[in-house]
Amino acid sequence: MAVTETTVAESCAAAKRAARALATASTEAKNAALEVTARLLEERTEQILEANAGDLADERAAGLTEALRDRLRLTSERVAAMAEGVRVVAALDDPVGEELERKTLASGIDLRKVRVPLGVVAVVYEARPNVTIDCAALTIKSGNAIVLRGSSYAERSNAALAAVVREALAEAGLPEDAVVSLGGGDRDELAELATQEGLVDLLIPRGGEGLKAAIKAVATVPVMYAAAGNCHVYVHADADPEMARRIAVNAKVQRSGVCNAAETLLIDAAVAERVGPAVLSDLAAAGVELVGDERARAVAGDVEVGAATDEDWDSEYLGLKMAVAVVDSVEEAIEHVNRHGTGHSEAIVTADADAAEEFTAGVDAAAVYVNASTRFTDGFEYGMGAEIGNSTQKLHARGPIGMRELTTFKYVARGNGQVRE
Repeated sequence: MAVTETTVAESCAAAKRAARALATASTEAKNAALEVTARLLEERTEQILEANAGDLADERAAGLTEALRDRLRLTSERVAAMAEGVRVVAALDDPVGEELERKTLASGIDLRKVRVPLGVVAVVYEARPNVTIDCAALTIKSGNAIVLRGSSYAERSNAALAAVVREALAEAGLPEDAVVSLGGGDRDELAELATQEGLVDLLIPRGGEGLKAAIKAVATVPVMYAAAGNCHVYVHADADPEMARRIAVNAKVQRSGVCNAAETLLIDAAVAERVGPAVLSDLAAAGVELVGDERARAVAGDVEVGAATDEDWDSEYLGLKMAVAVVDSVEEAIEHVNRHGTGHSEAIVTADADAAEEFTAGVDAAAVYVNASTRFTDGFEYGMGAEIGNSTQKLHARGPIGMRELTTFKYVARGNGQVRE
């Protein structure tokens, strides 16, 4: 059964034992487990959707916003996409054993720097069941075991999905405890998971600032935060108006409840009166509630734009709401982004190469786009097959957390009897 009835410590210990075996597993065995996972996802789609329907109908999900319910909801198409994502990961090169450097020392020792798994990765995440499969696929291929602690809102869905992967591991001759699901426990369980020193090698929380603060208060294991995304689109003075409209709307509306959706639109004062009404009209027509500063409201024309508060500039709405400001220069746009952004994904729309270079150099974020939507910050889009999350930290990984971000390295030294004098 995927959802364990053992303690957190026992679950982590089981994952640690499995990690040792998985670390030396062949690429063929790991790929076989992934291929079986993809097949079982397709074969068990009805059972998975039935479990998901139970989660959606549960009273615990009754108070979720529509954006969060969309995160929780599975469809046959989304399950098929999970299976395809698993096959993409299987087709990628195995990072384990990759030689990063090699040299012969003065002593004659042959020194190699090679990529190795981290060990046990624990992931705490919100009501997105697809994360269960994405995380499991990436950790299996990178030779790591994983302890999954999903939201209680998605407990049935996550259990059904984790059971599929555990069955696939066993069929491929790998330890099924390489994937362990804790279900959706309380904060005490979260604190216990965050203090499993010697068992958990890396904890990755995916969620908002509340989860981040809760982990920071208690964690004694290494933590890499897949943090919030307060992302911006800046329409520069030399932006193509039609391009600006397409990018702004896509960045906000294509899927508004995700961390790489834009939450703030910045418009250069030089084009605010000419470009602003059309962009704002497109956003409003797509159902976006707009709030803005005085200058943004003044150029909105017939589009309703409420007054933005100080809190709006720092908000990750995760829904159909957007803040709008007019700025006087690239420098002011950069300053606004760096003051209010979370270091996730930022975009400039411009035909001016110098302005683009100034923006990309000046903005402190994991991903910076020129003439493209922020919605591309994604492991699948980046050719990683999937991702565990997007790190806004600078150590040890930044941006989408894929297979290589789930590895470290070791030095392997070969001699022929050398001793140090």
